[in-house]
Amino acid sequence: MGARLGQHFLFDPAILRRIAAAAVDDPRETVLEIGAGRGTLTRALAERARRVIAIETDAALAAALAGEFLGTQVSVVHGDALRVPWPRVDVVCGNIPYGITSPLIERALQPPRPRRIVFLVQREVADRLGAAPGTAAYGALTAGVRLVAETERLFTVRAGAFRPPPRVDSALVRLVPRAAPLVAGAAEERRVRALIRAGFQRRRQQLRRTLREAFGLAREDADRLLASLGIEAAARPERLAPEQFVALARALGNRLAS
Repeated sequence: MGARLGQHFLFDPAILRRIAAAAVDDPRETVLEIGAGRGTLTRALAERARRVIAIETDAALAAALAGEFLGTQVSVVHGDALRVPWPRVDVVCGNIPYGITSPLIERALQPPRPRRIVFLVQREVADRLGAAPGTAAYGALTAGVRLVAETERLFTVRAGAFRPPPRVDSALVRLVPRAAPLVAGAAEERRVRALIRAGFQRRRQQLRRTLREAFGLAREDADRLLASLGIEAAARPERLAPEQFVALARALGNRLAS
């Protein structure tokens, strides 16, 4: 069942303890675990946290976990982590299914944000999260996450540590929401994310062309707007740091739907 749902279960006790230690800084913290599976990480988190709320989409696995943890500080929620309500917690953690990594990261970063998010993800995703502007791995996920959080890659986990083993290695990443996000509220965040998506959907285009095609600016207006921000009109979106996307979104104003 786990493989069908994109889950690969981690059983190495030493790695599980390292993940729990990266997630929980304080024994008073409450953790939301995404994709509890067979409970291997759940148990490690429960040793360190005041409370663990574990979401599991597989009915049989959820029922088994609920029985095992009955009467403890662990509560089990059966449901799809992208659909069920999330409580306000200190930490979001999980060995998450590869196929829904980006939407889970996006949801975890929705306000009210936790103190930290610790996810075991495909190594390629970890590379993207840590990429610098101007590199091949830098993309919409990178820029979007950095609007509201700092990213840190902690360590790699080889495929052989999972059952069944995935085809690629994984890496543990920690996202720490910024005390002062680069965006001024939810409406501006939506506008900046729309600009980021438009840019990276046209990754090989020059920015002046993207502004013409996506937002209806004349070439001269696009060149003038970009020049006012110190951005080359011929630059491509992977050259822009998150702060530059914010500045460009503000300059575009009501051309971006909120």
